[in-house]
Amino acid sequence: MEELGMKKQNWDVKETELFLEILKELDMEKCLDGRKVRNTKIFKVAHRRMTAAGYHRSVDQLKFRWKLLKSAYYKGKREPSSHAPAKIQGWWRYEKTMVAIMESRHPLVGAGVHTDRNDEGTEDSEGDGDVSVLPWQQTCPDSTPQNLNLDLIIKMDPEMDTQLKVGFIGAGNMAFGIARGILSGNVLPANVRVSAPSSRNLGRFQELGIPVTHSNVEVVCGSDVVFVAVKPHLVPLVLSEVSQYITDRHVIVSVAAGVTLATLEEILPENTVTIRMMPNLPCLVQEGAILFARGSRAKNEDGALIRSLLHRCGLVEEGPEAWIDIHTGLSGSGVAFVYLFAEALAEGAVKMGMPSALAHSIASQTVLGAGRILRESGKHPAQLRSEVCTPGGTTIYGLHTLEKGGLRATTMSAVESATERAREFGRKSACKK
Repeated sequence: MEELGMKKQNWDVKETELFLEILKELDMEKCLDGRKVRNTKIFKVAHRRMTAAGYHRSVDQLKFRWKLLKSAYYKGKREPSSHAPAKIQGWWRYEKTMVAIMESRHPLVGAGVHTDRNDEGTEDSEGDGDVSVLPWQQTCPDSTPQNLNLDLIIKMDPEMDTQLKVGFIGAGNMAFGIARGILSGNVLPANVRVSAPSSRNLGRFQELGIPVTHSNVEVVCGSDVVFVAVKPHLVPLVLSEVSQYITDRHVIVSVAAGVTLATLEEILPENTVTIRMMPNLPCLVQEGAILFARGSRAKNEDGALIRSLLHRCGLVEEGPEAWIDIHTGLSGSGVAFVYLFAEALAEGAVKMGMPSALAHSIASQTVLGAGRILRESGKHPAQLRSEVCTPGGTTIYGLHTLEKGGLRATTMSAVESATERAREFGRKSACKK
C-alpha cells in the first residue's frame, strides 16, 4: 500500500512537467544523451528532488512513468498521425521537453525503428504498446570534465554509496560538528581527513575513525571538497600554503567569519570553485543552521552538492553573500543569546525557590520545545506567543515585564552589533589581501 499522505496515484500534468524538467537538467549536465536518464543513480537523484517538491513517488514509480513517456515518444515517431500519445494526460505540454531529452546532440538517425532487447531501459509499458528504440550515433563518454559536478551530486545522494573525499583544514568545533553531520549520512570516515598544527583537538576526530594529519597539503591533495575552518586571520596564510595544489576538481568551502568570497578568489588559482559558509554550534548535534553563498565560479550543482553533503547537519540554505554576516549575527552569535536567555529563565526559577539543577533542566527543555514548535508549525513567533497568553494570566504579566526591560530592542541591537562586527572582520580581511 502507498504511504499515507502520498499524492494521488495518477500523475497530474504539473508533476510530470517537474519530473521531466529534473531529468532534462540531470541529463543535459551529464552528457546530453537521452539514454543516460535510464541510469538508476540519476533516477534516485530525481526521486530526492521530487520528494523535496512534495511528490512522494518511489524510484520504481519514476522509472515506470519514464517508460510510459518514452513509449509515447517513440510511438509518435513511428506513427506521426497516431493519437496514442494523447492517452497520457497533458502530453502536448511536455512533448517538447521529451524531444529535448531524447534528441539533444544525438539526433535520431534513419527512418527505421527496431526493438533493442539488450537495452536495460527498454521494457514494455502498459497502455502504450511495445517500447521501441531508434538507433543512436554513440553514447557520450562519462569522463569529460564537465560531468564532474553532477557525478559528485549523484555520489552524494544519501541512498547511494559514495567515494567523495572530504577534507578539513582546522579541527575546531565547527569542523567537528560538520564532520559528525556528514558521517551520519553516507560519507565514510576513511574518506574524510583532518589537519591541524597541534594534536590537541585531533583525538575526537580519531574516535570517529577519521584519519588526521598535521599537513594541510596532504588534506588538499586527498580531497574533493575542502572545508577551511581556521580563524579568520589565518585564512590567507593557509590558502597561500595550499594554493598550488588546488585543481579544477576541488570545491573550497570557507567557514571563517568575515572572510569574503573576493578574498578567497584572489588568493586561490583562477577558476577555483569557492563557497563561503557560516554554520553554527548546534551542528554538533545535527541541529545547525547553515547559510552559504557561491563564488563567481561555483555553479548550481556545486550548491546542490553542499546541500546534499550537509543536510544531516541541520537546516542548509543558500543566499547572497551580503546575508552571511547577518546570519553570523542572527544564528552564529544568536546561539549564545539563547543560552543567556535560558540561563536567565533558570535563575529566575532559582530565585523563586526551585533547585538550580532542576531549573536549568526545565529551562533547556523549554527552549528546545518552543524552538521545535516554532520550526514545525510554520507560524510567526508573534502568533505562537499570543496563543500562550490568556487575558489576565501569568504569561501576559511576564511578557509585560520583559517589554518594560527592553528585551525586544536589546535583542535586535545584539544581532546588529554582532553583524557589524562580522562586517568589520570582512573589511580587515580585504585590507590584508
